[in-house]
Amino acid sequence: MPIRVLPEQLIHQIAAGEVVERPASVVKELIENSIDAGARRVEVEIEEGGVRLCRVRDDGAGIAREELALALSRHATSKIITIDDLERVGTLGFRGEALPSIASVSRMRLISRTAQDPVGHAVSADNGIVSGVEPAPHPVGTTVEVRDLFFNVPARRKFLRAERTETQHITRMIERLALSCFETAFSFTVGRRLQADFPAAGSRMERERRVAQIAGEDFLANALYVEHEAGGQRLWGWLCQPTYARAQPDMQHFYLNGRMLRDRLVASAIRLGYRDVLYGGRHPAYLLFLEIDPQRVDVNAHPAKLEVRFRDGRHVHDFLFRTVERVLRDTYAGARQAPPPTDVGALLPAARAAAVWPAQGPGSAAGHSPVQSPLGLRVAEPAPGAHRAEPPGPSAPPEAATAGGPPPAAAAVAGEVPPLGFALAQLHGVYILSQAPDGLILVDMHAAHERTTYERMKAALAQGAIATQPLLVPVAVNVSAAEADALEEHAPVLARAGLDLERAGPGRVHVHALPAMLRVDGVDELVRRVAADLVAQGVSLGVEEALNELLGTMACHAAVRAHRQLSVTEMNALLREMERTVRSDQCNHGRPTWTFVSMADLDRLFLRGR
Repeated sequence: MPIRVLPEQLIHQIAAGEVVERPASVVKELIENSIDAGARRVEVEIEEGGVRLCRVRDDGAGIAREELALALSRHATSKIITIDDLERVGTLGFRGEALPSIASVSRMRLISRTAQDPVGHAVSADNGIVSGVEPAPHPVGTTVEVRDLFFNVPARRKFLRAERTETQHITRMIERLALSCFETAFSFTVGRRLQADFPAAGSRMERERRVAQIAGEDFLANALYVEHEAGGQRLWGWLCQPTYARAQPDMQHFYLNGRMLRDRLVASAIRLGYRDVLYGGRHPAYLLFLEIDPQRVDVNAHPAKLEVRFRDGRHVHDFLFRTVERVLRDTYAGARQAPPPTDVGALLPAARAAAVWPAQGPGSAAGHSPVQSPLGLRVAEPAPGAHRAEPPGPSAPPEAATAGGPPPAAAAVAGEVPPLGFALAQLHGVYILSQAPDGLILVDMHAAHERTTYERMKAALAQGAIATQPLLVPVAVNVSAAEADALEEHAPVLARAGLDLERAGPGRVHVHALPAMLRVDGVDELVRRVAADLVAQGVSLGVEEALNELLGTMACHAAVRAHRQLSVTEMNALLREMERTVRSDQCNHGRPTWTFVSMADLDRLFLRGR
């Protein structure tokens, strides 16, 4: 087949395939244009899942009469003029491809009016053929009507899903855009029926109302507000506590300078910030906004503009990771809010009638245990490097805690009850029961002791230099050429972490020393994991993660085991240690260390007040 120039219409349709994937893509491009035009209100209306009609109306700046037809031409835009503008794009759109691409696969009508024009004007496009401009009544702003999407591209149209599915995609897209621009009001109508309405949100309270409206009340109830600025970067938004982790990454919203973003570097940094507190296989939930200088990011990396390239990815990764880690590090047991309350529905009298209670006897879990050595918990002094400057709440004097504390009722009257209360008893040698001012606290003593021990060990390691063990015979590790380049470049940094290596060939490195706490037989896997991180992200915490994993294992084995009988003094000492240990809401594996049952729940159990 000879080489030939493609027809203009086919060129437009090929380009449309990169931008217009489904009706939700049309809605996204049109709303982003409205936001760039300074719209304070955007109204979206669809019919038949957006295939029959997608209408987006805004009150933005509008398009002048002489520019209407030009707006439907390829590579016509008001966002950039020179290559320098492309390097500091501050708008959501800039390529000038969306409108002509949509017009080439639909029947489009564009109506607009500027504040300087006495009347509005309209232009139509059918199968990519643009008509002349004609007067049309319209308030200041723009309306774009897209009808019969993909009517001339049957191969694309038959891949669309059912009407309900396409409507759901559009709904999710509008919600994500509504979260990106709080100052703009949004409404969404499906078949002349109002589906959603999001008023403009200026204050933090109004923003949180919109977040709860879209992400749910539970999301906001479990969220920690974040606002941190450093090195020309600002991160703000909401991070959910680890107890709200999801089975799927469906509650992860990240925006860069107002632009929706899906980026592996960002996802890796945030997930790394959740290490040690996230249960295996679960995904964190968050709504975060990163603001940086547009010159430090290349947004011209993906047709749909969902991916970007950071000019200093390592700096961005470290900023995100450290910020998330700092926020989660400052969570202490009982300091902010209790974990999700225990579901007492199954414990109500009607349900517990069928419960089978285990028999008690000398061989049971609650039976007598021999006298054992004390835990060795320090009560009066906090663990070095793992305490807060101020206690999370009023706490008992050291001597009271050491002696088991005053009677809980008396302490409550005196107003001296600490966040986790005072120990009452031990349940089956597994759980500590503690009385709080407004309910009952249950603590998994092994998980809690595991966390406090782990944080003490990490703090001790951080205060001293990492001991290394030189290898008598260097270990050769085969890697790719790119990984070898990355390891050679970052060799000084890795040496400070205890991993001493040098390049020994195009795809090989020799390891001469490694941290003394790590096993030699796992050095191959460690080096390959570090190399993969360096190539993908420009940074690696592989050595630190390996050390933490080892410390976690040691802490797990050193923690008090189940069925260990503790004295009241030891139980109170563990509670006080939890209150000053970072991340003590979860154990090293992400499991919760404590839960709370309110007095209202207990009253429900016993039908009090009914």
